[in-house]
Amino acid sequence: MKETTLKEIAEILGISITTVSKALQNKPDVSKKTIEKVLALAEELNYTPNSFAVNLRTKESKTIGLIIPEVVHHFFSNVIKGIIAAAEKNGYLVIILQSNESLELEKKQVALLINKRVDGIIMTLSNESNNDFHIKEILRKGIPFVQVDKISKLIPSSKVIINDQKAAMEAVQHLIDKGCRKIAHIRGPENPQNAIDRFLGYKKALEKNGISYDSKLVYTCKNVTFEEGIEFAKQILEEHPDVDGIFVITDLVAVGVLAYFNEKHIQVPNKIAVIGFSNWFMAQIITPKLSTIDQPSYEMGLAAFTLLLEEMICHKNGLPFLPRTIELETCLIERESSMKN
Repeated sequence: MKETTLKEIAEILGISITTVSKALQNKPDVSKKTIEKVLALAEELNYTPNSFAVNLRTKESKTIGLIIPEVVHHFFSNVIKGIIAAAEKNGYLVIILQSNESLELEKKQVALLINKRVDGIIMTLSNESNNDFHIKEILRKGIPFVQVDKISKLIPSSKVIINDQKAAMEAVQHLIDKGCRKIAHIRGPENPQNAIDRFLGYKKALEKNGISYDSKLVYTCKNVTFEEGIEFAKQILEEHPDVDGIFVITDLVAVGVLAYFNEKHIQVPNKIAVIGFSNWFMAQIITPKLSTIDQPSYEMGLAAFTLLLEEMICHKNGLPFLPRTIELETCLIERESSMKN
């Protein structure tokens, strides 16, 4: 069906296209009678405004881009919900793209969003990403930009984070308070800042309690998967049978650890206590239930859009914007996997 245009409405009513446009926007310099006629005819003809033309006029697309490593991940799905809730409330649509932890795919997605002329971009960096050219291109073009969760400190943009180092120290201190003295750490890849900070928190907690750091007790994930949890649990038992505690980078990997221990009838937590990170829903379903650090993922999504909106408003009005960082609180949730008798 052919779409009705402003020109057709103008010709039928015998007025100018400019008057029709102003009437549809309820401008004060158009009479109430003319506005009523234009609105009535527009409704009769099922007229809908051309969004592309509106975007050209307002220099806004009313869309933002969101790039995350994984859509179905419990943590990221809640971040998405928070961003969408805040975006819809403010009249924005969200284009969601998944990088699959790939730098090359992330670069293509950034280019796509720039070409789509989105009003702003929110991103959780992939494990391979850093202060690369594609990120600098966002900043060079003056596109409002917010990093959330996995960030680079080298990128001068607004950020929504937690204190990963502090939270990791709390997790390891919890194991120590439960009597653990030989604690392994299954860490994330060496690049993401949150993996670095959780590793540093692990080391600092040991140091604080007079426990010597042993690099042989640290196992590095490549992809941060359930399968890696199984493999590292096996290695830990074989290489360090006297380990009595494990701090794991994230719950997905920790559930793999518990699955292997269950299969091998290893008593958790009496022989080995385990604590994860993020409070994934599976943490409450696995046996034993997993102790973890709770990340306020939904609230992180809300905060990310709030920061982006502030920058987009400044950008629209030609005002300076100083990037800022929002740090949200975490909390430790003790469950069966660390409740030693």
